[in-house]
Order: sequence, then C-alpha cells, then structure tokens
Amino acid sequence: MQQLSNEQAERLIREGVQALQNGRASVARSLFERVTDTGRANAQIWLLLATACRSEGDAAGTEAAVDRLLALEPRMVRAHILKADCRAIAGDDAAALGFYEGARLIAEGQSLPADLAAELRRVETAIQGLKAGIEARREASLTQLGLTPANRSPRFQQALDILSGRKRIYVQEPTAFYFPGLPQIQFYDRAAFDWVADVEARTDAIRQELTQLVEVTGTRDFRPYIQSDPNRPRRDDNPLLDSPNWSALFLIENGRRADEIIARCPETWNAVQAAPLPHMTNSPSVMFSLLRPGSRIVPHTGMFNTRLVCHLPLIVPPACGFRVGNEVREWEIGKLFIFDDTIEHEAWNDGKDDRIVLIFDIWRPELTERERHEVTALFTAVSPAG
Repeated sequence: MQQLSNEQAERLIREGVQALQNGRASVARSLFERVTDTGRANAQIWLLLATACRSEGDAAGTEAAVDRLLALEPRMVRAHILKADCRAIAGDDAAALGFYEGARLIAEGQSLPADLAAELRRVETAIQGLKAGIEARREASLTQLGLTPANRSPRFQQALDILSGRKRIYVQEPTAFYFPGLPQIQFYDRAAFDWVADVEARTDAIRQELTQLVEVTGTRDFRPYIQSDPNRPRRDDNPLLDSPNWSALFLIENGRRADEIIARCPETWNAVQAAPLPHMTNSPSVMFSLLRPGSRIVPHTGMFNTRLVCHLPLIVPPACGFRVGNEVREWEIGKLFIFDDTIEHEAWNDGKDDRIVLIFDIWRPELTERERHEVTALFTAVSPAG
C-alpha cells in the first residue's frame, strides 16, 4: 500500500480538483486513485474519484467508488444520485428508482446548493420515467397472461393503482371509537342493501318536503354543522366552524328527535325507517345537509367505525364533488352514497347554487347482532369519547 504524507495527499487532491475543472478527467482520476490506494481516503475523496470516473464514462469505476462512498456516508444525497445513475445505466431500473427516491427523501428539509437542487429536479424526472417504464412492462406482462384491464377484479386493479402510485392507502381513522376487524371499504355497493331501493323511490317526496320547508322559512332553520363549544377544546382551525356555508337541519341529532321537523317531513322520516338506523344514546342522526356555493368541507374523518353514512342527493348543482379515500364521485339526484366516514373524505360545491343532501347513518353490515348489542351497551354506559 502506497504511503503518502498528509501534505503529499493534500497536494494530489488539489491537483486532481484542478484537473477536473480543466476537463482532464483521466488525470484527475489517476491523482485521486493515488490517494485512495493508501487506504486513507475519506468520503469526499471517494466522491471526487467517482466524479472523475463518471466524467471518463467509466460506469463500473464510478459505481465502485460510489459503493465505497456510501459505506462511509450512507445518507449523502449526491452518493445516492450517483448510485442511481449507475444502476440505471446497468438496466437495473428497480434499484435505480430506489436510490433516486432515497436521494429525494434524504434531501427533504435540507438547504441545498444550487447545483444539487438542479440535480434533484433531474431526479424527479428520472423517477417519473422509471415508474412509467416499470408500469408499462408490468401491464404488458399482465396482458400477455390474459389479465387486461377489462379482465381484472376491482380489488386487484385497486392494488395495481396503489402499487403504481396512482392511489394511496386509506384506512379507518375514527376520532372516538375503533372497532377492530372491519373491512376497509370506501364506498359500498348500493345493490348489497335490500332497503336502498325503497329509500331511493321516495326521493321526489322527500325533495318536495324539503322544498316546502325552504319556501316557508328559507334556510334560517339550518344551523352551522360545526359549532364551537366553550366547554370542548378544538384542535383544528376548520374554516367552516360556526359558518352557515355548511349547515344542517336535523330530524334527529345524535339520538335526539326534533319532533317539529319530523312532523313537517313525514315522508322523509318514514323513508329512513327502512334503513338499519343504529338506535342508541348518541345515534342515529338524520339531517338535511346544505353546502353553499364556493364552499369546501376539508378532509376529515368521522368518530365511530361501527356505522356507515348515507347520502341521498336532493338538490345538486353542477360542479359539486365528493371524495372518500381514493374515490371521487359526483352526487346524482336520487342515488344513494353509502360510505365509511372514518376514512378520510371531503366535499365541495364549486357551483352557483346550494347543494342539499339527506344524510343518515346506519349500522355496518359486518357487525353481528351480538356485536351491535355490545356497542349499544357501551355507548349507553358512557360516551366512548370520554
């Protein structure tokens, strides 16, 4: 092993850097290798050698130097980018993608020099290209095996969407009470519920009752859906707090009946009785929900995953939308949405008129009668929220 004094090593490094700057990569490489051959090279010297090898067009030499560099500095952004470039040249797209994504992750929150910031922009482009190539080959392979998009089950297609990054994983995140072992379903199939057709068939009658209410009193009986309470802390700054832009008129709220409204909306009240409403201390709730033009309900999750929430659209102007997890849908008058509100969801009205839907909650169909009894007993004994 060649021996060099510190002064000699420093001189070689200076000369190598100068050679690199002058475009003499081979000279620079030779000078840096004289230092690395001593076994005393630090991470910066291995980075210089890797840079010189890359300038020479020697992918194998570049990668060998980068591997030594990563052994010393496993969280160096430049090292991850160099390694990714080497793997891309070698045709190892999966590894290249992993190192590019590693570079991006390590760089998050750092103050970067201009040249490295530019490199990361190149990395973003490379990531998208690699993902597209990997996905194209996967699609071609599946198609060759007879699994074209038209021949895939919905859940398998959703898995592919998550794998490709088109969709993300959403799970139940109830804010008050979690019941384990329930499936993670965003929107439920209406056809799976035998009572849905009866409720949907009464849409016109329900809408007529709503229209009569609004004609007589306007929307003054509606109150903000989210109201401040001086005896309860708020942990967010929801823009719709105490706002009439998202308001509700309840027939029953958390198990408390509004008999005057029920008397004025008998068809509505009778219609929802066909559904499996969860009768207990804090449930059910049945309400007309109004969202004014230009309003957006920010992403949030509900309190209890032992229930599902139903929307019966009654007045829906254009440019309204609703998202649960990965799925975005538009309300259609008279067609129920049944969804898990403990999965992140949001709604918006970008139209010019009010949007009003009838909302009510139902038991989750996966709960047995025994489990429903147990949950009812719990909610009767004490509020799960404390």
